[in-house]
Amino acid sequence: MNSIKVLLLMISLSGNLFAQHKTIGKLLPESDEFYDLIDKNSKVEVLAEGFNWSEGPVWVKDGGYVLFSDVPENTIYKWKEGEGLSVFLKPSGYTGIHPYSLEPGSNGLIVNNEGELVACEHGDRRVTRMPIKGGGGKFPLADNWKGKRFNSPNDIVQSSNGTYYFTDPPYGLPDRENAKTREIDHFGVYMVRPGGEAELVIKDLTRPNGVALSPDEKTLYVAQSDPEKAYILSYSINENGTLTDQKILFDATSMVKAGLSGLPDGLKTDVNGNIFTTGPGGILVLTPEGRLLGRIETGEATANLNWGDDGSTLYITADMYLCRLKTKTIGKGF
Repeated sequence: MNSIKVLLLMISLSGNLFAQHKTIGKLLPESDEFYDLIDKNSKVEVLAEGFNWSEGPVWVKDGGYVLFSDVPENTIYKWKEGEGLSVFLKPSGYTGIHPYSLEPGSNGLIVNNEGELVACEHGDRRVTRMPIKGGGGKFPLADNWKGKRFNSPNDIVQSSNGTYYFTDPPYGLPDRENAKTREIDHFGVYMVRPGGEAELVIKDLTRPNGVALSPDEKTLYVAQSDPEKAYILSYSINENGTLTDQKILFDATSMVKAGLSGLPDGLKTDVNGNIFTTGPGGILVLTPEGRLLGRIETGEATANLNWGDDGSTLYITADMYLCRLKTKTIGKGF
């Protein structure tokens, strides 16, 4: 972590809360419909800064705060209005003795249907669940496929019936795709039914990353962080949970080639099925059909986002920042 980031993080952790948060970025509409979802005067507020690479924000309703990962620093942080920033869990994703990789910590986080914190752990190469308010440590949700260790689970979502879907790219491995410790040849998307083992449901992607469900939970969206194939993909979910009918919902490759910072990464849906996805230039706002309504430009490579407060606030992790943006819509799950 460089000296500027260390200084900013120390200020955030000191409890010196700003009366008014600084803002970054700007709104870039492609259609007037963009302003049906986000007020034209809305600002991206910086809540905390100084992180190495912030990721995986999740809102804890029973407590009113946001948790998020700093992947290189192997730490989960907590931010709450009026209290500021604190360390929630360290180590968050790697419990080994020796240094592991550049991204050893937890990445994607969710609160599951039982109110537990579920974490994708790069260094320990698994998905875990744990009580948020104490009462026990971590329980493995998935740590292998057919006896082979995962690469580095990245992002996860759970349906209302309890089924999980998570991605497994190489980002957390030493030397990434060239790691000698790789045990699985593909970078897959996996399904875990309640009480079941991990099942491979997608194996033909190069860099699967963020995952999200449509409001009716009939569609799974997957972001691919490949600069040559920077896609938001959609899949139909069958009754047994398997996936069919792959479609490229939005192709952001040209935006990457144009020099916009960032790749498709984390994504979430609102109650009407609109998709808010991080990608080239910040956050892309898409209709359920994949039409671009506009961008929320952060000025930074933007990793992930999630709904919080009453469901109308987007909490955003963008490189060294934790941010928020008020919207005029409500996220899935609220």
